[in-house]
Amino acid sequence: MSDVRRQIIAELERIEKEENVRILYACESGSRAWGFPSKDSDYDVRFIYIRPEEWYLSIFEKRDVIERPISDMLDISGWDLRKALNLFRKSNPPLLEWLQSPIVYLENYSTAEQIRRISPYTFSPRSCMYHYLHMAKGNYREYLQGEQVKIKKYFYVLRPILACEWIEKHNAMPPIEFDRLVDDLVPEGSELKAIILDLLTRKKAGDEMDYEPKINPINEFLEERMAYYERTASGMHAADGGQDQLLDELFRSTLKDSTVKKKSFK
Repeated sequence: MSDVRRQIIAELERIEKEENVRILYACESGSRAWGFPSKDSDYDVRFIYIRPEEWYLSIFEKRDVIERPISDMLDISGWDLRKALNLFRKSNPPLLEWLQSPIVYLENYSTAEQIRRISPYTFSPRSCMYHYLHMAKGNYREYLQGEQVKIKKYFYVLRPILACEWIEKHNAMPPIEFDRLVDDLVPEGSELKAIILDLLTRKKAGDEMDYEPKINPINEFLEERMAYYERTASGMHAADGGQDQLLDELFRSTLKDSTVKKKSFK
């Protein structure tokens, strides 16, 4: 086990003790999970947790997020299971990405796997496509205007646009790994693919990738695709729904199991 992984797991165990929670699932969610970290990339750790039963039996609204200040390159935050399941009902893309992360730090109980099994029934192509389109447009507007652009930001627009393409092509949640999106969606032998793979090689090698002249073939591709999905996203179908009872049962069974297996959270 690497020193960083040990540090992450130790921090998650500390959060359990300090917050009186059980962490059900923890994973990497940022550029390291996407497959293109920089040398100085943070570790973006995200987790789902559950509290003791009495915490939920209250007339008061309580904070359902745990966040830790970024330190030592660790960015750690998590959602309460009830919050996570409510977002899951709405086909929340960040949560769906967490559940398929290739880097998992903890997976206790069967909750995450049960959510994965249900996900095809709650997946909404329309809402997910709008999420990725909004992300692509925001990053494009902020980072890729002008003759000189911050070159590494191309990944933060390419990835959501390719995610839109995956949704359109496969009617399914796109994979989190950037390599898989490129392999499946960018034509082999094309100029665009050659440019993207060159950028990817540079980023994985730790190149600085600061301001450089904009890359016209990528900008043209992104502008055309963003305009296309602006026109077509509304025609994608929404989730069928009807999983509320199943999600309620999953929440209750997790609450019961986590309490029975370890009677005291302290």
